[in-house]
Amino acid sequence: MKILFVHQNFPSQFKHLAPALAEKNHDVSVLTLRKTVDPTHQKIRLITYTLDRGNADGVHPWTIDFESKVIRGEACLKAALKLREEGYFPEIIIAHPGWGESLFLKQVWPTAKLKLYSEFYYHVKGADVGFDPEFLAPDPTDAGRVILKNANMLLQFQQADAGISPTHWQASTFPPHIREHITVIHDGIDTDVLKPNPAVSFALDNGQTFSRDDEIITFVNRSLEPYRGFHVFMRSLPKLLATRPDAQILIVGREGVSYGARPPNGKSWKSLFCEEVLPKLTPQQRERVHFLGTIDYSHFISLLQVSRIHVYLTYPLVLSWSLLEAMSVGCTIVASDTQPLHEAIKHDETGRLVNFFDAGALADSIVQLLEDETARARLGKLAREFAIDNYDLFKHCLPRQIDWLLE
Repeated sequence: MKILFVHQNFPSQFKHLAPALAEKNHDVSVLTLRKTVDPTHQKIRLITYTLDRGNADGVHPWTIDFESKVIRGEACLKAALKLREEGYFPEIIIAHPGWGESLFLKQVWPTAKLKLYSEFYYHVKGADVGFDPEFLAPDPTDAGRVILKNANMLLQFQQADAGISPTHWQASTFPPHIREHITVIHDGIDTDVLKPNPAVSFALDNGQTFSRDDEIITFVNRSLEPYRGFHVFMRSLPKLLATRPDAQILIVGREGVSYGARPPNGKSWKSLFCEEVLPKLTPQQRERVHFLGTIDYSHFISLLQVSRIHVYLTYPLVLSWSLLEAMSVGCTIVASDTQPLHEAIKHDETGRLVNFFDAGALADSIVQLLEDETARARLGKLAREFAIDNYDLFKHCLPRQIDWLLE
């Protein structure tokens, strides 16, 4: 079949699905902003589109987000029209609608099935917005901006034939008339690669090396920001490090923003909370806090394998792959008691859940598990078993994704 993937940062959520279809000799193409494609995708045809305009001056601030999506949609429309002129007619289009790219593609190929990756639907209440009282929007009319963020999604699902969502909670954020057309299948975790390794070592840039004998606490985010609980984790450190004099804290993440608002005064969230927390630590304690920035995937796996406790916190938002990857490795998980976690972390079965806002309780939970090797071993074993049984890439997720796409 002729299958067109559409994603401005391909492969992203399609990193397993697109190559698998190409290996099955389907005619797989990708429409993307990226100029290069990974060598592992040699059987995939890469088609790039370019943006020939930016946001206009004086646009109402609530509509800037939608205008950005229309600009991308227009660029993809022009690229699609050129492809049609060249004789290309896909039978299936699968797109991530979040950037507006597939807004107009059904007008070019009306007989193609349009299937959308259904990641998240915005809400004024009950999800990420207004969850954290420390960072409430100062303007009550901001609700209008949030509501309009869904305009792009509604227009695309009006044309779509089906949707796919990685978790039941993420699917539940969509309105009922959309939710009934969404199938829940996770992107999948390669549990054969992400597995325990008792002999692992992990080296820092300064030459310091850690093994499974060391007391390592890990915290991993794409960006170090409140949406993923960076402020809560940092505030847990004074109590944690004072109680556990041998604990080493390894933090992965960049200083930018992936979700939510930017911090005030041109600072990064990392610098803001370091300025708050680090002065409360002794010099010896500060030496045990290691910011690793971004690391390559092989080092990320080693990081998880060396971890004694892995901490994952999040607002009610999309669930990170890193949590499920940590579970697959057999990490002992301490996580926030927020809705996206409830599908994967069963309290005291596959991990421990704590109040998102309670930094003291977070520190206490970590300390309790550091003192209880039997509990750590049990939780880590059950976490890995749960990941294998529910999120294994090749046994469960990828075959179901392929069946869904081709049906």
